[in-house]
Amino acid sequence: MNDRSALTIAALTLAPALALAEPAESVIAPDIEKGEREFELAYGLSNDGGAHSSGLAFSFGAGVTDRWATEVGIEFEGRSGEGLEVDGFEWENRLGLIVDEDEPVALALLVSFERPRERDEGWSATFGLLSETSIGRYLLNANLLVERFWGQDEGDEGEGEGDEEEAKRGTALAYQWQWMYRHSHRIYYGLHGMGELGQWDDWAKSEAQEHQAGPAIFGRVKLPDRRRLNYELGFLFGLTEATSDYTLHMKLEYEL
Repeated sequence: MNDRSALTIAALTLAPALALAEPAESVIAPDIEKGEREFELAYGLSNDGGAHSSGLAFSFGAGVTDRWATEVGIEFEGRSGEGLEVDGFEWENRLGLIVDEDEPVALALLVSFERPRERDEGWSATFGLLSETSIGRYLLNANLLVERFWGQDEGDEGEGEGDEEEAKRGTALAYQWQWMYRHSHRIYYGLHGMGELGQWDDWAKSEAQEHQAGPAIFGRVKLPDRRRLNYELGFLFGLTEATSDYTLHMKLEYEL
């Protein structure tokens, strides 16, 4: 097993709450392992000027072939003073372009579809290019994502909501990055970040863009019968006025 594969095991590589800027969102890695099955739990909590929002996601994924991994999940969200409620359902796929562990870079395509619980919110699809490379004990992920919305109910827009609703019917451009250092076989640490630039062909003003970055810890615990429990704990600081002040997210993944 090369350095890239060893480091990747520590990262929780599927992101069930993929909708851009969701509290439980995390960086997606392009690794695919045929026959692997995994159950995942992700949770995130954001604070923006004292107003809290949270996200929770459960998912099940499997490596179908050497070049295709798929996942289905259910997502929950909540606001300050409110309990969690079902937000939507997601089907995510990763399609391997470069999957040879001996290659210096791994590449995969991301194709994901999400259906909100509220039918008048329509559908969304996320497409992306996922990359991963390693240098010694260091591993770097860099992803470019676009999310397209369609099928929303255009009626009953409140005052001042027109621009927001128009944006939701467009195609948003986003990114993710992650740097990890292998401290030991069980503990990894590093930095990660993500953001959204606005419409892919008409970026928002800098103060209206969403950017966040911060530290993260990753690890794994080996279990009997070649099973594993992976974990991730990350903290993100908002870097612009349009971004939440901070976001704490956690993830557990059980592989068998």
